[in-house]
Amino acid sequence: MFEIRKPTASNKTIRMPDALIEKLERLATEHDISFNQLVIQCCEYAMEHLNQPDREKQEN
Repeated sequence: MFEIRKPTASNKTIRMPDALIEKLERLATEHDISFNQLVIQCCEYAMEHLNQPDREKQEN
């Protein structure tokens, strides 16, 4: 059965340097995506590629 799902999201105010905001806005415009979506993708990528030395020791 088809079920319509709405992803959950929350609002959070963050402060970023103006220069970073300008770079992100330019990049979002160049790729025709929203500023918000770009920030989400950047954060997800950073979290997936985070260097965690304690975790690496456990895997070896």
